[in-house]
This record gives sequence, C-alpha cells and structure tokens, in this order.
Amino acid sequence: MVRIDGETVSGSGHLARILSVLWLTPAMDRLFVEAGSGRRRFLDRIVLALHGDHSRQVNAYERAMRERNRLLSERGPGFDHAWLSALETRMAEHGVAIAAARLETLDDLGQRLKAIPKGPFPLPLISLQGYIEDQLAISSALEAEEAFKSHLAAMRRRDAAAGRTGDGPHRSDLIVVHQEKAMPAHLCSTGEQKGLLISIILAHADMTADQTGHTPILLLDEVAAHLDEDRRAALFERLLALGGQAFMTGTDAALFAALGGRADIFHIGDGQVRLGSGAP
Repeated sequence: MVRIDGETVSGSGHLARILSVLWLTPAMDRLFVEAGSGRRRFLDRIVLALHGDHSRQVNAYERAMRERNRLLSERGPGFDHAWLSALETRMAEHGVAIAAARLETLDDLGQRLKAIPKGPFPLPLISLQGYIEDQLAISSALEAEEAFKSHLAAMRRRDAAAGRTGDGPHRSDLIVVHQEKAMPAHLCSTGEQKGLLISIILAHADMTADQTGHTPILLLDEVAAHLDEDRRAALFERLLALGGQAFMTGTDAALFAALGGRADIFHIGDGQVRLGSGAP
C-alpha cells in the first residue's frame, strides 16, 4: 500500500513524482549476460528519475502495441488498415518520446562517467541500440515518428506471422563496455560486471542530485559481500558523500565495519527489527 499525504494511491508509480529509487540486487549480477528486457527495465528506472512522464509513455506505447498485435493475429481475410494506422500513429508518438528520453539521459550520464577519474570501480561506456534511436541520430523527432510509422505499416505481414512487433523501443538494448579494457560488459568477469553496475548507479545518483536537487534513495542488497575491503570502503565513502539515504543488507556485520559509527545498523530476525546492539 502506498500513501502520499495521508491518501492511498494506486501503485508505486506515483512516488516517481516525489522521489526516485534505484536498487542493486544479486539477481542483477547477470544483467549484462541475460535477455535485453532486464537491461531495458534497469534503463527505464534511471530515465524515470529525470523524466517523470516516462512510465506513462512506456505504458501507453505498450497498450497500443498489444492492441496492434491482437489485430494482426485476428486479421481473418485481411487487415483493418484504418485501425492499425491509428494504433501505429500512437506507437510512433510514444515510441519516439521513450527513445528521446532514454537517449538524453544516457548522453548526460555518459558524459559524467567519462569525467570520473580512475578509481576502484571500472568505468563503463554506455549507448543505446535500436530502430528509433538510429532514426533519431540522423533526423528530427517528427521525421523519426513518420519513419517508424511507415516501418510499422510495412512490417504488418512479418509481425503477424511472428506474432509480435519486431521493432521499436520495446526491443532497444542498453550497450555497456568496460572503458579501460574496451571490452563488452557481457565478456567481463562477474566482479567487473558488478563494478560497472555500481559505477552506473553512483554516477546516476550524482547526476540526479545535481539536476533535481534530490538524491535518489539507494537500495543495495548484499553489495558489500562481493567487494574486497578497499572497494567496500570506497563504496561507503561515495555513499556518505552523496548525502542521501542508502539502505544496504548483509548477513555479516563485519562487512560494514568501515562505516564505523556513521550509519545505523539494524538486526532483523524472529519477526523483529532491532537497532544496533540488539535493543528494540
């Protein structure tokens, strides 16, 4: 249940208008080697911190795409071209807005990452690959809309046979490369992949704080367990310097020793949350 100013709201999406939250969990350790859908969700959380309308655009695009897919699957003797054209117009409008927000955010984030001096965590080069992104690189937003709309119309038979829409922002992919090694992230070691993710999240938190005046809330699950002592200390210093709220989980209090008395430690067990040494 989400309540804002004493009023219950429908879903956590409303929180994006007030604050942004980023998280890193063990399940994300394979972000760079698994399907692109996970990378798109990760990217869209980053974009949402700076573009509050982004989730609405994504949802509207996906609704129109699902309706188009349904019409294509039920075509019978032929397509309902007028209805399909209306849906494809909506997909083009929302799709270009989605791609433009993603590109703008990644451009700002990429510039910030390039300016960071070499440190304990590997620095990534980031880019976005997709049909609309390629169009926006060579044309205006209006021209990209027209190109995507025409492309969707031309691909109706292909998409009907495949049972899905083959091109669009729902197929775009976040490309990450280890800057120093010039190596794609999916070929890096698991430790390097974790470090690349940490670098992205910390740089994004810095960028969001600068642009909005509000530091994102960071939720870092079991992050300390996978870092050596020096990297743990470096991470803690970065989090403290951000000046926002950061929640970290772990099963060994010794992993957080470098924080000293600069953080609250809560023990969770037996259905209770206890602060510090165990006092309720």
